[in-house]
Order: sequence, then C-alpha cells, then structure tokens
Amino acid sequence: MTNMPVGAARDAAHRVVLTGFGVFSSIGVGAAEFAEGLRSGRSGAKPITVFDTEGFEHTNGCEIRDFDPGDWIHRLDVTRLGRASQFSVAAARMAVQDAGLDPAELRDKRGLISIGTTDGESFDLDRLVASQLSEGSANMDSAIAGRIRAGRLSASIAQELELVDVEAVTVPTACAAGNYAIGYGFDAVRSGEVDFALCGGADAMCRKTFAGFYRLGTIAPEKCQPFDVDRKGLLTGEGAGVLMLESLESALARGARIYAEVLGYGLNCDADHQVAPLQSSVAACMDLALRNAGVKPEEVDLISAHGTGTKANDVTESRAIRSVYGDTPPRTVSVKSMLGHTMGAASALAAIACSLAIVHGFIPPTINHGSTDPECEIDCVPNEAVEADLRIVQNNGLAFGGNNAVVLLGRYEA
Repeated sequence: MTNMPVGAARDAAHRVVLTGFGVFSSIGVGAAEFAEGLRSGRSGAKPITVFDTEGFEHTNGCEIRDFDPGDWIHRLDVTRLGRASQFSVAAARMAVQDAGLDPAELRDKRGLISIGTTDGESFDLDRLVASQLSEGSANMDSAIAGRIRAGRLSASIAQELELVDVEAVTVPTACAAGNYAIGYGFDAVRSGEVDFALCGGADAMCRKTFAGFYRLGTIAPEKCQPFDVDRKGLLTGEGAGVLMLESLESALARGARIYAEVLGYGLNCDADHQVAPLQSSVAACMDLALRNAGVKPEEVDLISAHGTGTKANDVTESRAIRSVYGDTPPRTVSVKSMLGHTMGAASALAAIACSLAIVHGFIPPTINHGSTDPECEIDCVPNEAVEADLRIVQNNGLAFGGNNAVVLLGRYEA
C-alpha cells in the first residue's frame, strides 16, 4: 500500500475528490489568500467589534471585518439572512465558482448540501433576547425572528443557487460538525447517490458562546497558543468553509482542477462528558478513520489537530495521537492558533487548509508558540511554516458532548 498511488484501489466512479473551495476566515478570503495566510503564519486576533464586550476583561477574537454578503449573494435578500447563513451561502457560491462550475450546470444534477454549525444563528438570538429584555416580548424584532432557524444555513444555499434536486441538511454536531458534513458528502458521492456535494461549516461570532467559554475560564487574554506550556485558552472566531465534492470520474470528465482526494473518515460519540474530550474515544475515532480510508498510521504525513489551546484538549488529543501513532507521530499543527476557534466552521476550514498544504507543499505553523508543554509530546511546527511533500493528511475535529470526527485527505494521484 505504501508505494501505491493514493486511492488506487478504487475506481474513478467511487473515488471522491475536492474541486472547489469557498473560504471566509479572519486570515484570508478565498483559497489563494487563505493559503497565503496559512503559509505566512498570519494571526486573525483582534479586538471584538461585532458585539458589545462591556463587562469582559479580555475581548480579543478572530472576526471577519469588511464582509459584504452582497458581493457573493445575488438572488436572496441578504437582510433576510442571519450572519452565519450569509457566510454559508457566500462560501458555497465561491466554492462553485472555484470549481469552475456555473450554478446552472448543477440544477439538472442530484446534489447534497451538508453544512455543520455550532451556534446556528445565535448572533441574531443574542439580539432577539436583548430586544425582549429592553422592549418586551410583544415588541421583539420579527425580521430577526425569521432568520434564526439553523436549517437556513443549508436551505438558503439551495435557494440562492436555485438547486431543486438536492437534500439540504444542517449538521449540529458543534465543533466537529464540518468533518461530519464532509463525511456525509463523501458517502453520498462515492455511493453514487448524488452527483455532487457542497459540504462544510459556518458560524458567526456571538456573545452567548463568547460568554459561555469565558465562564468556563477558557478565553485567552490576547492570543491562542495550542500545545504551549504557557497556553491560556482559545479565542472565538467566525467564518465558513465549503468544499465541492464530486467523483473522480466527474472531475476528470470536465477537466476540473483537483485539490485533493477524500480517502475516508471516522465518527464516534463516547457520551462521556459534556465538555472534556476522552482520550480513548479520540484515539478510537482516529483508528476508525484510518481503517475506513485503508491507510496505515505510518503513511500519514501530517495531522491537523483540533488543537484549541486549552489544557484539557491539547494534552488529551496529543496523548490520543501517540496512542495511535506511537513514539514518532506525524507533525501535528493547530490552525486555530491563527484562525481562532470558528466552531462549526473549524474542521471544514481545517480540511481546506490540509488540502492547500498538500497542493502547495508546506506545513502551516502553530503560531504564538514559545515552549511546548512536556505533556504534549508532538512536533507542532512552531511559528514558521516548513516545506514538505505531503501525501496523506489527517484532520481532527472534536466537539462537546463527546462527538469526534476525523477525515483523511490524500494527494490526488491518477
């Protein structure tokens, strides 16, 4: 298997490749700018302006400034979409365009839209609750009330692109939801159930989630430092990552650019603890993904960790990695050091980051790094990107409630 081309054991109709990316992040919009941000170790951390932070001592986050949904959403009234749905729809249209497709070409095809989220439209829910408290229930803003269904993150994509033969689902498995959405799309495309899948995740920063993490004592004062002995927690972030999945047969037939191949994935839920990851469960999920992909641990060149910058995550995840990979695990990085924790978008954006690393031959750094926590025995590629010939990359996504999702991506080889 080591010397075989990735995916060689499968026929083209059942191999699933990534041909288009839609990216909105605090370090770059679009695949090219995002790749540049990853390679340069750009930080998206800045003072939060999207909601009122009065009363909080620490107020940094990774928000997207100057986002104009009208640049990407042409058919729907953007004022009738919440901020998370705006990110989701804009990223989907960008992914279709990046794949070299016209939405009209997709309207006669069977499709899947699968979008993960943690908070849905909690940014609007915050505002709705504020108006209830200040003006009473009878005077709550009806326009905002109409935007808050989480299902709109996926259904609005179908409406914007006028896709009438699709299943549109919103996956609520929190911070692992992007990988869940990709796994769902992978199965649908490789089984032949659909011709294409638009999969990913989206979330908008909101006061509710910021305050929740703050109360848990996990908000960092200034910056996110995964795997660092002096880590102080995470920064909340926002954005969307949407990936176009199609069969290799389809991509080759239309001469599409292929970023990477989806090799397999694993999902599990240990039902152990509401917020703390379980080492044995995380390891079991990685093992599931490797077996699903038909990949041996020694074939993996890089792991994109969940890597939140909290001690509970970093120590548990790094130990789980060593329990699967032994004493010499692949280099393991956290893009959350740059992007912050984008919740439901996190593993989708990380999957795109993994694919761009494969294409461009580099490993993104874990920035803000001083000294590695001795309890995290990994090489996290501190502060500077390194050149690397990457063939197989693993993308971890872990979530509250014990939901884990791991995706294996490979370099496309004929």
